[in-house]
Amino acid sequence: MKIARFSRIGFIMAAAGSAVGLGNIWKFPYITGEYGGGAFVLVYLITVLLIGFSIMIAEMLIGYLGRRDTVTSFEELAPKHKNLWKLAGFQGLAGLFIMIFYSVVIGWIFNYIVTSLTYLPSTVTEAENTFTTMLHSDFWTQLFYHTASFVIITYVLHKGLKGGIEKLNMFLMPALMLILALMFAYAVTLEGFSKAVTFMFSPDWSKINGDAFVTAVGHAFFTLSLGMGAIMTYAASLEKKANIVKSAFWVVFLDTTIAIVAGLMLFTFLYQYGSGPAKGPGLVFISLPAAFYEMGIVGNIFAVLFFIALAFAGLTSSVSLVEPMVQYFIDRFGWSRLKATISMGTFFWFLGIFAILSNIDGAKEYLTWGSKNFFDWVDYVTAAIMLPLGGLLMAVFVGFVIPRSEVEATMKPQLKWAFSLWYFSLRYITPVAMFVVMLSLMGVL
Repeated sequence: MKIARFSRIGFIMAAAGSAVGLGNIWKFPYITGEYGGGAFVLVYLITVLLIGFSIMIAEMLIGYLGRRDTVTSFEELAPKHKNLWKLAGFQGLAGLFIMIFYSVVIGWIFNYIVTSLTYLPSTVTEAENTFTTMLHSDFWTQLFYHTASFVIITYVLHKGLKGGIEKLNMFLMPALMLILALMFAYAVTLEGFSKAVTFMFSPDWSKINGDAFVTAVGHAFFTLSLGMGAIMTYAASLEKKANIVKSAFWVVFLDTTIAIVAGLMLFTFLYQYGSGPAKGPGLVFISLPAAFYEMGIVGNIFAVLFFIALAFAGLTSSVSLVEPMVQYFIDRFGWSRLKATISMGTFFWFLGIFAILSNIDGAKEYLTWGSKNFFDWVDYVTAAIMLPLGGLLMAVFVGFVIPRSEVEATMKPQLKWAFSLWYFSLRYITPVAMFVVMLSLMGVL
């Protein structure tokens, strides 16, 4: 089945929308806070350039050459052992599994958009009580907004690549960047901005250890949407004369820039109105709302704008997380887009209910195994196993399985002198890095 084609700018916006998600605005600032700021930022940037950018080119190349869903692309490009290599294409399942909890988190954001219109907690303690009450007691609110997330994502997906995904990203990505630019411009005027700059760009190497390197690599994969089939599926829609390297560069540039801008903005507000760089996942839902309260009515406006921007980032990523498996069922089984979309949407919506219940008092006891509940287990399995494994398989596939002559014919004219460096990295550096990250996240190392 022929896949609809993105326009050039439409592809960049869609791929950037896939990459720019909650990882940039929610996760990157809080892990930067945990690892001491500047040193981690430098490690992360090096990781993105040496590993993330390399894998993104490889993933785009597989999609560009395969021109089909992820499973079919691996199967058709493999010179031999096609039945084995097609299993690598099921990395698209990672995105669908991520959506089980990702949709729930987007629901939290929707809830905060509404509540921030009229209410902001006056202290961090009050903000923490508000968040934990919602998380552990308010099942119906979470279900309502989780369902709203499901409806929006399913609607956009059923409209297709051009009519749904491209249109969504062509509107939401510029809107997201405009909101962040306005908030960043205000942050620059505050005294806390200089402290935020110092925190993010003055390395404190005492905070850096092996865990920091592993976290940087893992986050690069999560935030760039690598190893889950999203970029590969989008790249299947590239025009035949498209420049993969330039497209990958712009996606990585936009993704990294937004992460840095978001970090500077959030840390400025926390230095100015809070108690410095907050640590942990509660930065956005606990520490930041309390900081917004200190701004007065401006804080309500900024809180609403910020959570709208966060929702936009989440939605643009969400459609890319589900699209690989939607395209798989369309290509392999001849399903209509509507049937494939509703089926995949129902899958993550239904299991998302268990993700909500796994935090609810009275129910979480039945959905907890070992030290993790269902929500945490899905997050752990996707981050520690599925994404690094997807990256490892893509590096090996492009580096060792696809004939070098075929890779060289497409990539050498684009990479020129850097081709040999990229190819060497893909064969010998990236696979080792992915293997180490996977073992470390699994607790083996």
